[in-house]
Amino acid sequence: MASEDTDNARLADPPLPPVGDEALTRESLAATADRVAAATWRLGLPRWFWGEGVCLTGLVQAGLVYRGDIPREVIEWFETQIASDPLATLDHVNEVAPGAAAADLGDPTHTPVLEALLAWTRNPDQPRAANGAIEHWPGGVWADTMYMVGRFMLRFGVRTGDAALVRAGVREVLAQTEILQAENGLFVHGAHRGDVIPCYWGRANAWAALALVETLEALDEMGITRLPIPEFALRRQLAALVEVQPWHGVWDVLVDGNVETRGILETSATAGIGAALLRAGRLLDEPTFTDAGWAALRGVLAYEQDGLLTRVSAGTVLQLVPFGYSVIRDDRPQLWGQGLLLTALAAAGRHPAEP
Repeated sequence: MASEDTDNARLADPPLPPVGDEALTRESLAATADRVAAATWRLGLPRWFWGEGVCLTGLVQAGLVYRGDIPREVIEWFETQIASDPLATLDHVNEVAPGAAAADLGDPTHTPVLEALLAWTRNPDQPRAANGAIEHWPGGVWADTMYMVGRFMLRFGVRTGDAALVRAGVREVLAQTEILQAENGLFVHGAHRGDVIPCYWGRANAWAALALVETLEALDEMGITRLPIPEFALRRQLAALVEVQPWHGVWDVLVDGNVETRGILETSATAGIGAALLRAGRLLDEPTFTDAGWAALRGVLAYEQDGLLTRVSAGTVLQLVPFGYSVIRDDRPQLWGQGLLLTALAAAGRHPAEP
Protein backbone atom coordinates (compact mmCIF):
# COMPACT_ATOMS: atom_id res chain seq x y z
CA MET A 1 0.00 0.00 0.00
CA ALA A 2 1.23 3.49 -0.79
CA SER A 3 0.06 4.66 2.65
CA GLU A 4 2.27 2.22 4.58
CA ASP A 5 4.76 4.03 6.82
CA THR A 6 8.01 2.06 6.71
CA ASP A 7 10.43 4.78 7.89
CA ASN A 8 11.14 3.22 11.30
CA ALA A 9 11.45 -0.25 9.82
CA ARG A 10 13.87 0.96 7.17
CA LEU A 11 16.12 2.55 9.83
CA ALA A 12 15.99 -0.35 12.31
CA ASP A 13 19.27 -1.52 13.82
CA PRO A 14 20.47 -5.00 12.82
CA PRO A 15 20.00 -7.76 15.44
CA LEU A 16 22.69 -8.53 17.98
CA PRO A 17 24.08 -12.07 17.94
CA PRO A 18 22.54 -14.34 20.59
CA VAL A 19 24.55 -15.19 23.71
CA GLY A 20 26.43 -18.47 23.94
CA ASP A 21 26.01 -21.49 26.18
CA GLU A 22 28.16 -19.97 28.92
CA ALA A 23 25.40 -17.45 29.65
CA LEU A 24 22.82 -20.21 30.16
CA THR A 25 24.37 -22.26 32.94
CA ARG A 26 22.45 -22.14 36.19
CA GLU A 27 25.25 -20.16 37.83
CA SER A 28 25.24 -17.57 35.03
CA LEU A 29 21.45 -17.33 35.01
CA ALA A 30 21.41 -16.79 38.78
CA ALA A 31 24.02 -14.04 38.49
CA THR A 32 22.03 -12.37 35.73
CA ALA A 33 18.83 -12.57 37.78
CA ASP A 34 20.63 -10.93 40.74
CA ARG A 35 21.96 -8.19 38.47
CA VAL A 36 18.55 -7.53 36.90
CA ALA A 37 16.83 -7.51 40.30
CA ALA A 38 19.35 -5.03 41.74
CA ALA A 39 18.96 -2.74 38.73
CA THR A 40 15.18 -2.95 39.01
CA TRP A 41 15.19 -1.83 42.62
CA ARG A 42 17.49 1.06 41.71
CA LEU A 43 14.87 2.22 39.22
CA GLY A 44 12.34 2.37 42.05
CA LEU A 45 8.86 0.87 42.11
CA PRO A 46 6.89 3.96 43.11
CA ARG A 47 3.27 3.01 42.48
CA TRP A 48 0.70 0.27 42.89
CA PHE A 49 0.36 -0.16 39.14
CA TRP A 50 0.86 -2.58 36.29
CA GLY A 51 4.57 -2.02 35.63
CA GLU A 52 5.29 -2.61 39.28
CA GLY A 53 3.02 -5.65 39.26
CA VAL A 54 4.93 -7.23 36.39
CA CYS A 55 8.24 -6.52 38.15
CA LEU A 56 7.07 -7.94 41.46
CA THR A 57 5.93 -11.14 39.77
CA GLY A 58 9.34 -11.54 38.16
CA LEU A 59 11.15 -10.74 41.40
CA VAL A 60 9.11 -13.30 43.33
CA GLN A 61 9.57 -16.03 40.73
CA ALA A 62 13.31 -15.45 40.29
CA GLY A 63 13.83 -15.24 44.05
CA LEU A 64 12.11 -18.56 44.62
CA VAL A 65 13.97 -20.31 41.79
CA TYR A 66 17.49 -19.05 42.47
CA ARG A 67 17.50 -18.14 46.18
CA GLY A 68 14.80 -20.39 47.56
CA ASP A 69 12.66 -17.62 49.04
CA ILE A 70 10.77 -14.42 48.33
CA PRO A 71 13.12 -11.42 48.35
CA ARG A 72 12.97 -9.29 51.49
CA GLU A 73 12.62 -6.15 49.35
CA VAL A 74 9.37 -7.48 47.87
CA ILE A 75 7.92 -8.14 51.33
CA GLU A 76 8.90 -4.65 52.49
CA TRP A 77 7.45 -3.07 49.34
CA PHE A 78 4.05 -4.60 50.00
CA GLU A 79 4.15 -3.61 53.67
CA THR A 80 4.83 0.01 52.71
CA GLN A 81 2.29 0.14 49.90
CA ILE A 82 -0.53 -1.52 51.81
CA ALA A 83 0.02 0.79 54.77
CA SER A 84 -0.64 3.72 52.44
CA ASP A 85 -4.03 2.32 51.27
CA PRO A 86 -3.19 1.84 47.56
CA LEU A 87 -6.76 0.99 46.60
CA ALA A 88 -8.31 4.24 47.78
CA THR A 89 -8.56 5.36 44.14
CA LEU A 90 -8.85 1.93 42.46
CA ASP A 91 -10.44 2.53 39.08
CA HIS A 92 -8.57 0.56 36.42
CA VAL A 93 -7.63 -2.98 35.45
CA ASN A 94 -3.93 -2.11 35.63
CA GLU A 95 -4.20 -1.54 39.38
CA VAL A 96 -5.14 -5.19 39.89
CA ALA A 97 -1.74 -6.40 38.63
CA PRO A 98 0.28 -6.23 41.90
CA GLY A 99 -2.32 -8.44 43.56
CA ALA A 100 -0.98 -11.57 41.87
CA ALA A 101 2.46 -11.19 43.48
CA ALA A 102 0.82 -10.27 46.79
CA ALA A 103 -1.19 -13.49 46.65
CA ASP A 104 1.99 -15.51 46.18
CA LEU A 105 3.45 -14.01 49.34
CA GLY A 106 0.74 -15.78 51.33
CA ASP A 107 0.65 -13.11 54.04
CA PRO A 108 -2.79 -13.17 55.73
CA THR A 109 -2.51 -9.45 56.53
CA HIS A 110 -2.76 -8.81 52.78
CA THR A 111 -6.08 -10.63 52.45
CA PRO A 112 -8.32 -7.53 52.85
CA VAL A 113 -6.53 -5.83 49.95
CA LEU A 114 -6.78 -8.93 47.79
CA GLU A 115 -10.47 -9.32 48.62
CA ALA A 116 -11.02 -5.68 47.66
CA LEU A 117 -9.30 -6.24 44.33
CA LEU A 118 -11.43 -9.31 43.70
CA ALA A 119 -14.62 -7.46 44.61
CA TRP A 120 -13.69 -4.72 42.14
CA THR A 121 -13.33 -7.26 39.32
CA ARG A 122 -16.72 -8.72 40.24
CA ASN A 123 -18.56 -5.41 40.38
CA PRO A 124 -21.68 -5.77 38.20
CA ASP A 125 -21.03 -2.27 36.87
CA GLN A 126 -17.62 -3.32 35.56
CA PRO A 127 -17.58 -2.72 31.77
CA ARG A 128 -17.61 -6.06 29.97
CA ALA A 129 -17.80 -7.35 26.43
CA ALA A 130 -20.83 -9.33 25.30
CA ASN A 131 -19.15 -12.63 26.25
CA GLY A 132 -18.33 -11.38 29.75
CA ALA A 133 -14.67 -10.44 29.21
CA ILE A 134 -13.60 -7.51 31.38
CA GLU A 135 -12.81 -4.48 29.27
CA HIS A 136 -9.41 -2.92 29.67
CA TRP A 137 -10.77 0.42 28.56
CA PRO A 138 -14.41 1.40 28.02
CA GLY A 139 -15.41 -0.32 24.81
CA GLY A 140 -12.04 -2.04 24.48
CA VAL A 141 -10.88 -5.60 25.16
CA TRP A 142 -7.07 -5.83 25.38
CA ALA A 143 -4.82 -8.84 25.86
CA ASP A 144 -3.16 -6.99 28.77
CA THR A 145 -6.19 -7.84 30.92
CA MET A 146 -5.50 -11.56 30.59
CA TYR A 147 -2.34 -11.09 32.64
CA MET A 148 -3.28 -8.16 34.87
CA VAL A 149 -6.62 -9.63 36.02
CA GLY A 150 -6.63 -13.26 34.93
CA ARG A 151 -3.34 -14.04 36.63
CA PHE A 152 -4.45 -12.33 39.84
CA MET A 153 -7.60 -14.44 40.02
CA LEU A 154 -5.67 -17.64 39.33
CA ARG A 155 -2.94 -16.98 41.91
CA PHE A 156 -5.35 -15.79 44.62
CA GLY A 157 -7.47 -18.88 44.01
CA VAL A 158 -4.48 -21.22 44.25
CA ARG A 159 -3.14 -19.53 47.37
CA THR A 160 -6.48 -19.76 49.18
CA GLY A 161 -7.39 -23.19 47.81
CA ASP A 162 -10.51 -21.70 46.21
CA ALA A 163 -11.28 -23.91 43.21
CA ALA A 164 -14.24 -21.72 42.21
CA LEU A 165 -11.98 -18.68 41.98
CA VAL A 166 -9.42 -20.60 39.91
CA ARG A 167 -12.20 -21.63 37.54
CA ALA A 168 -13.35 -18.00 37.38
CA GLY A 169 -9.81 -16.98 36.43
CA VAL A 170 -9.78 -19.58 33.69
CA ARG A 171 -13.13 -18.31 32.39
CA GLU A 172 -11.77 -14.75 32.28
CA VAL A 173 -8.70 -15.81 30.32
CA LEU A 174 -10.82 -17.83 27.90
CA ALA A 175 -13.33 -15.00 27.39
CA GLN A 176 -10.46 -12.74 26.36
CA THR A 177 -9.03 -15.50 24.15
CA GLU A 178 -12.36 -15.94 22.36
CA ILE A 179 -12.21 -12.33 21.22
CA LEU A 180 -8.50 -11.83 20.63
CA GLN A 181 -7.04 -15.04 19.20
CA ALA A 182 -7.03 -14.90 15.40
CA GLU A 183 -7.44 -17.73 12.92
CA ASN A 184 -3.66 -17.84 12.50
CA GLY A 185 -3.25 -18.67 16.21
CA LEU A 186 -1.64 -15.35 17.12
CA PHE A 187 -3.27 -12.78 19.39
CA VAL A 188 -4.17 -9.27 18.34
CA HIS A 189 -3.61 -6.53 20.89
CA GLY A 190 -7.25 -5.68 21.18
CA ALA A 191 -10.73 -4.98 19.91
CA HIS A 192 -12.57 -1.65 20.10
CA ARG A 193 -16.36 -1.55 20.25
CA GLY A 194 -16.50 -5.05 18.83
CA ASP A 195 -14.06 -4.44 15.97
CA VAL A 196 -10.83 -6.46 16.20
CA ILE A 197 -7.76 -4.44 15.22
CA PRO A 198 -5.46 -6.78 13.22
CA CYS A 199 -2.15 -5.82 14.86
CA TYR A 200 -0.30 -8.82 16.29
CA TRP A 201 1.62 -6.94 18.96
CA GLY A 202 4.41 -8.90 20.58
CA ARG A 203 3.73 -7.95 24.18
CA ALA A 204 0.04 -8.79 23.75
CA ASN A 205 1.14 -12.26 22.70
CA ALA A 206 3.38 -12.43 25.77
CA TRP A 207 0.51 -11.50 28.10
CA ALA A 208 -1.75 -14.06 26.42
CA ALA A 209 0.80 -16.89 26.37
CA LEU A 210 1.74 -16.39 30.00
CA ALA A 211 -1.91 -16.20 31.07
CA LEU A 212 -2.73 -19.41 29.21
CA VAL A 213 0.29 -21.19 30.71
CA GLU A 214 -0.80 -20.06 34.15
CA THR A 215 -4.31 -21.45 33.64
CA LEU A 216 -2.80 -24.91 33.09
CA GLU A 217 -0.37 -24.54 35.99
CA ALA A 218 -3.13 -23.37 38.33
CA LEU A 219 -5.40 -26.26 37.37
CA ASP A 220 -2.53 -28.69 37.99
CA GLU A 221 -1.71 -27.11 41.36
CA MET A 222 -5.35 -27.44 42.42
CA GLY A 223 -5.69 -31.00 41.16
CA ILE A 224 -8.40 -29.94 38.71
CA THR A 225 -8.55 -31.78 35.39
CA ARG A 226 -7.06 -29.63 32.66
CA LEU A 227 -9.59 -28.16 30.29
CA PRO A 228 -8.94 -28.81 26.59
CA ILE A 229 -9.75 -25.28 25.41
CA PRO A 230 -6.88 -23.34 27.08
CA GLU A 231 -4.41 -26.07 26.12
CA PHE A 232 -5.60 -25.99 22.51
CA ALA A 233 -5.42 -22.18 22.41
CA LEU A 234 -1.92 -22.20 23.88
CA ARG A 235 -0.65 -24.85 21.47
CA ARG A 236 -2.05 -22.91 18.50
CA GLN A 237 -0.49 -19.66 19.64
CA LEU A 238 2.94 -21.01 20.48
CA ALA A 239 3.13 -23.08 17.30
CA ALA A 240 2.35 -19.93 15.30
CA LEU A 241 5.00 -17.94 17.20
CA VAL A 242 7.64 -20.64 16.70
CA GLU A 243 6.86 -20.61 12.98
CA VAL A 244 7.74 -16.89 12.68
CA GLN A 245 10.61 -16.72 15.21
CA PRO A 246 13.71 -15.26 13.50
CA TRP A 247 17.12 -16.94 13.57
CA HIS A 248 18.40 -14.65 16.35
CA GLY A 249 15.43 -15.44 18.61
CA VAL A 250 13.95 -11.95 19.08
CA TRP A 251 10.59 -11.22 17.49
CA ASP A 252 9.70 -7.89 15.89
CA VAL A 253 7.43 -5.56 17.84
CA LEU A 254 4.62 -6.96 15.64
CA VAL A 255 5.34 -10.67 15.51
CA ASP A 256 3.84 -11.36 12.07
CA GLY A 257 6.52 -9.45 10.14
CA ASN A 258 4.28 -6.52 9.24
CA VAL A 259 6.09 -4.29 6.73
CA GLU A 260 5.66 -1.16 8.90
CA THR A 261 7.54 -2.70 11.84
CA ARG A 262 9.69 -5.35 10.15
CA GLY A 263 13.10 -5.57 11.81
CA ILE A 264 12.11 -3.38 14.78
CA LEU A 265 13.05 -5.87 17.48
CA GLU A 266 11.32 -5.81 20.89
CA THR A 267 12.76 -7.63 23.87
CA SER A 268 10.08 -7.51 26.57
CA ALA A 269 7.66 -9.46 24.39
CA THR A 270 10.35 -11.97 23.53
CA ALA A 271 11.19 -12.43 27.22
CA GLY A 272 7.54 -13.06 28.08
CA ILE A 273 6.95 -15.37 25.13
CA GLY A 274 10.21 -17.18 25.90
CA ALA A 275 9.11 -17.76 29.49
CA ALA A 276 5.79 -19.15 28.29
CA LEU A 277 7.53 -21.41 25.76
CA LEU A 278 9.87 -22.88 28.38
CA ARG A 279 7.02 -23.50 30.81
CA ALA A 280 4.71 -24.88 28.13
CA GLY A 281 7.47 -27.16 26.85
CA ARG A 282 7.39 -28.92 30.21
CA LEU A 283 3.65 -28.82 30.71
CA LEU A 284 2.82 -30.11 27.25
CA ASP A 285 5.92 -32.23 26.66
CA GLU A 286 6.74 -30.25 23.51
CA PRO A 287 10.51 -30.08 22.82
CA THR A 288 9.87 -27.66 19.96
CA PHE A 289 8.48 -25.12 22.42
CA THR A 290 11.39 -25.66 24.79
CA ASP A 291 13.96 -25.14 22.03
CA ALA A 292 12.24 -21.94 20.89
CA GLY A 293 12.13 -20.71 24.49
CA TRP A 294 15.89 -21.14 24.85
CA ALA A 295 16.40 -19.39 21.51
CA ALA A 296 14.30 -16.48 22.75
CA LEU A 297 16.31 -16.24 25.97
CA ARG A 298 19.61 -16.38 24.09
CA GLY A 299 18.42 -13.51 21.92
CA VAL A 300 17.06 -11.40 24.76
CA LEU A 301 20.14 -11.74 26.97
CA ALA A 302 22.20 -10.06 24.26
CA TYR A 303 20.24 -6.88 25.08
CA GLU A 304 20.82 -6.95 28.86
CA GLN A 305 23.29 -4.25 29.91
CA ASP A 306 24.28 -3.88 33.55
CA GLY A 307 21.01 -5.43 34.66
CA LEU A 308 18.81 -3.32 32.39
CA LEU A 309 16.94 -4.67 29.39
CA THR A 310 17.24 -2.51 26.29
CA ARG A 311 15.01 -2.39 23.19
CA VAL A 312 11.79 -2.42 25.23
CA SER A 313 8.72 -0.75 23.73
CA ALA A 314 6.87 2.00 25.52
CA GLY A 315 3.71 1.55 27.50
CA THR A 316 1.32 1.15 24.59
CA VAL A 317 -2.38 1.77 24.20
CA LEU A 318 -4.40 0.07 21.48
CA GLN A 319 -3.22 1.35 18.10
CA LEU A 320 -5.29 1.55 14.94
CA VAL A 321 -2.33 1.19 12.55
CA PRO A 322 0.83 -0.98 12.71
CA PHE A 323 3.22 1.97 12.73
CA GLY A 324 1.83 3.02 16.11
CA TYR A 325 3.58 0.05 17.72
CA SER A 326 7.08 1.04 16.56
CA VAL A 327 8.12 3.15 19.58
CA ILE A 328 11.14 1.59 21.35
CA ARG A 329 12.22 3.37 24.56
CA ASP A 330 15.99 3.05 24.82
CA ASP A 331 16.11 6.51 26.38
CA ARG A 332 15.08 5.02 29.74
CA PRO A 333 14.49 1.56 31.25
CA GLN A 334 10.95 0.22 31.34
CA LEU A 335 9.65 -1.67 34.37
CA TRP A 336 7.73 -4.26 32.35
CA GLY A 337 10.90 -5.15 30.48
CA GLN A 338 12.68 -5.80 33.77
CA GLY A 339 9.81 -7.89 35.11
CA LEU A 340 9.40 -10.01 32.00
CA LEU A 341 13.14 -10.66 31.81
CA LEU A 342 13.08 -11.87 35.42
CA THR A 343 10.09 -14.06 34.58
CA ALA A 344 12.04 -15.58 31.68
CA LEU A 345 15.11 -16.15 33.86
CA ALA A 346 12.92 -17.87 36.46
CA ALA A 347 11.42 -20.13 33.80
CA ALA A 348 14.92 -21.03 32.58
CA GLY A 349 16.06 -21.80 36.11
CA ARG A 350 13.23 -24.29 36.59
CA HIS A 351 14.20 -26.21 33.46
CA PRO A 352 15.51 -29.66 34.32
CA ALA A 353 18.38 -29.74 31.81
CA GLU A 354 20.91 -27.45 30.17
CA PRO A 355 19.93 -26.21 26.69
